[in-house]
Amino acid sequence: MTIFKRFFAALTFALALTLSATSAQAERVRDLGEFQGVRPNQLTGYGIVVGLAGTGDDNLAYLTQAMRGVSGRLGLNLPPGVSPGLKNAAAVIITAELPAFAKPGQRIDVTVSTIGRATSLRGGALILTPLQGADGEIYAMAQGSLAVGGLGVSGRDGSQLSVNVPTVGRIAGGASVERAVSTGFTDEGTLNFHLHDADFLTAQRIRDGINAQFPGTASIVDGVTLALVLPFGADRRSAMMAAIEMVEVTPAETPARVIVNSRTGTVVINRAVRLAPAAISHGKLVVRISETERIVQPDPFANGETALEVDTQIDVEEQGNRVTLMQGGANLSQIVDALNLLGVGAADLVVILDALKQAGALQAEMVVI
Repeated sequence: MTIFKRFFAALTFALALTLSATSAQAERVRDLGEFQGVRPNQLTGYGIVVGLAGTGDDNLAYLTQAMRGVSGRLGLNLPPGVSPGLKNAAAVIITAELPAFAKPGQRIDVTVSTIGRATSLRGGALILTPLQGADGEIYAMAQGSLAVGGLGVSGRDGSQLSVNVPTVGRIAGGASVERAVSTGFTDEGTLNFHLHDADFLTAQRIRDGINAQFPGTASIVDGVTLALVLPFGADRRSAMMAAIEMVEVTPAETPARVIVNSRTGTVVINRAVRLAPAAISHGKLVVRISETERIVQPDPFANGETALEVDTQIDVEEQGNRVTLMQGGANLSQIVDALNLLGVGAADLVVILDALKQAGALQAEMVVI
């Protein structure tokens, strides 16, 4: 059994287990979307990591300029024309996520990544750095010693060895929140709820599920948004939002979709994919060229020379030229079984599925990532 046949056999078994499961499963409202404004915000900043063991950026121009600014804030002004050697420092970008309802004084984690020629951040410490939001305002201040999971070493002859990524570190609780983000969830009588994926049927079922427990609360705005009428006051509104999040509904079946990863050759077909009647022929043209060498001796007394003669034979053969008939309405398991009979590999599977779609037999969205 070839590797492709073993792959398809395992895939068919897994799909059989999937198809035997319940076709529809109830989900909590909180898993299908989120309330407007109740979301994290991204923060970023530019800073300097010091204390490195010779693995920094050295004389990088923007690093020395930043270090002049840092030393100037601390009261140490470098003379003009003096360029400090900074093999123990590195310019970095700091990223963090500010959770919803975060208040001043709370701590959040930060990730530190090099942007220059530094080879490792191991053993470094981040100098106090402001973290800004998309509006340019400062929402947190970051500082602390880095935890680096990677390791990088190099020799004088240029040989290098890296384990994981030593140029990225993390500081647990490394930033202190300085400003809170207003969510506005208690300011108005109506609060919107947004689905993760646009679907009118799912929105309708969520509306019906919420109104069954809280009559007159939910109404559909569009395929993504539901408007919820909630009471004023943080305590009453939070209690009702918590109850709404736990309402269970059955979402609509996902659209028929075929996902193709062009880099790895991975193909994923969801259970909603169906086929119209179609015949599939899959074959490969195999060309074999064989050469046979033999020694040719001249006739006696012919004054000839011994020569090497090459006999070339070319054979052309078409393999696997079988035709498989796909019945109309074939489901995912039947599709895989038919393609498995053809003995196709991952690359050929992509070509066949694309041809079926072009022929109008595959009613599904082809997504190439």
